[in-house]
Amino acid sequence: MSWVFILIAALFEIGWIYSLKATAGFTKIIPLLFYACCGLGAAFFLSQGLKHISTGTAYAVWVGIAVAGTNIISMLFLEEPVRVLKLLFVMLIIIGVAGLKVIEQ
Repeated sequence: MSWVFILIAALFEIGWIYSLKATAGFTKIIPLLFYACCGLGAAFFLSQGLKHISTGTAYAVWVGIAVAGTNIISMLFLEEPVRVLKLLFVMLIIIGVAGLKVIEQ
């Protein structure tokens, strides 16, 4: 279950970073509320995942999923240019995350 908590925390982290951008410098209230909820959700679920997964591994997996997810969403939906090298490096992050999960078992 801890791995599910880490995944949920990473999804909240992705929402957190996009809502931060949408706040326009903390001037828009609705995105600011979403930002606060996503930040709290990310922290809560990460703390639940840390109960049974080592801190270094949990943090690396959490951040890795969030970084990869943010980049993929940006390329698919926000018209960020798709570059072969960027895709390669995102894949390396995903491979690293998968490797950390495997050795933590």
